[in-house]
Amino acid sequence: MRSRISGKRLGLLLAAVGPGLIAAAADNDAGGITTYSLAGARFGYSFLWVLILITFSLAITQEMGARMAIVTGKGLGGLIRERFGAKWAAFAILVMLVANLGTTIAEFAGIAISLRIFGVPVLISVPVAALTIYLLIAKFDFRRVQQVFLLSGFLYLSYVVSGLLAKPDWSLALARTVQPSIPLTSTAYLLMFVATVGTTITPWGQFFIQSYIVDKRLNTEDLSYARADVYLGGFFTNFVAFFIIVACAATIWAAGVRIDPSASAAQLAVALRPLAGRFASTLFAFGLLNASLLGAAILPLTSSYAASETFGWEAGIDKRFREAPIFYGMFAFFIAVASVVVLLPGLPLLQIMFLPQVLNGMLLPVILIFVLKITNDRSVMGKYTNSRAFNAVAVLTAAVMIILTVLLLGLPLAARFAQ
Repeated sequence: MRSRISGKRLGLLLAAVGPGLIAAAADNDAGGITTYSLAGARFGYSFLWVLILITFSLAITQEMGARMAIVTGKGLGGLIRERFGAKWAAFAILVMLVANLGTTIAEFAGIAISLRIFGVPVLISVPVAALTIYLLIAKFDFRRVQQVFLLSGFLYLSYVVSGLLAKPDWSLALARTVQPSIPLTSTAYLLMFVATVGTTITPWGQFFIQSYIVDKRLNTEDLSYARADVYLGGFFTNFVAFFIIVACAATIWAAGVRIDPSASAAQLAVALRPLAGRFASTLFAFGLLNASLLGAAILPLTSSYAASETFGWEAGIDKRFREAPIFYGMFAFFIAVASVVVLLPGLPLLQIMFLPQVLNGMLLPVILIFVLKITNDRSVMGKYTNSRAFNAVAVLTAAVMIILTVLLLGLPLAARFAQ
């Protein structure tokens, strides 16, 4: 009898695993790798404490999204439309699409720059990657696509190896992890803080996890397993981010190498070579390529899911093109636009990889407010509404991002008036 119960639990766990881990892995995309790398290279170990806060916020906000999907069987866009009307739904989707398009461009920039390290020209790498990503989603069924995404997430462990090869000062790293410091007058630090939060707790992530769980057809019986998946994913995201920051702090920052603010993760991978060895540098660049490919698939997919679900269009990986033409058309549109932009000559690809993360951080409170309103509505969630602790963390996350955005925008203006 026990073996039957254990077998059933294992089956439920395996059925529920996926959305949280994949969403978490995709958070560490091209822009994320660049952001964490710059944080370590420019500020050393002093940014590690931020990851502790982000881990809790990410896990709780993603759990709220997973719970909404399981209880209602609907995506975030559809719930916003039902609860607040078509205009607010269109506004929320527009916020998400603007952030997503910028981030998708960043993913293809990451593909171009990482493969350039391995000698592949941009005119080959970007079109081939775009075609491969489209065929993956259009030709494979849901189960196979999930397997590819999970494998890609596993490959992030290359950053853990890179961090260990960098031989960091662990005592200093651990001390900084539990020692908060926020220089509120430093625009560069605030910019990095907003970008770090924005690249981890993303607006698109809230839409993605709900759409993915709806497509996976989980129900309330799977809730505890979905939570485990989400919490594990939140930890995994920042576990990888920790080693990325440590790798760059232990080498580039510790050696006093000055890094240009517009540097990319690819440039930092090259800078690692004389400091941590060729193997660590190659693994770092490979990790960037893997992250960029995963993000370049998931961002357009999220956009297609969210828009289709909100406006009542057919959607789903298991559907064929003729069954869901708008869904696949929007997916192709995002990939095509991002690819074309990256191929434009003279484009500052490095800034493109970083700045969308700042935009994500600024737009995050808008989406979190919708999530909070819905997850506290008993007419929608029944007995599965938020606890006080969850509300406190989510409200604090939104409030902090609003305050930091105001400071970030206000400091340059204050400096001008002071002159």
